[in-house]
Amino acid sequence: MGSFSIWHWLVVLLIVVLVFGTGKLKNLGRDLGGGIRGFKEGLKEGQDEPQKIADQSSATVDVTAKEKNEAK
Repeated sequence: MGSFSIWHWLVVLLIVVLVFGTGKLKNLGRDLGGGIRGFKEGLKEGQDEPQKIADQSSATVDVTAKEKNEAK
């Protein structure tokens, strides 16, 4: 009942290839790789974004504060 040996994994791999075929598995691998690549690019963009937000925040004006002051 312990972990599977290499022979168990080879049998499972053979069954998966027989059921799905190599074409579908190749497309699945390509789609998975593209998803991971997109995720990594999103992380890189997310790390650059706080710097852009910090640069823009000093140039913004709080409009609601002006409205409150003008109403008094």
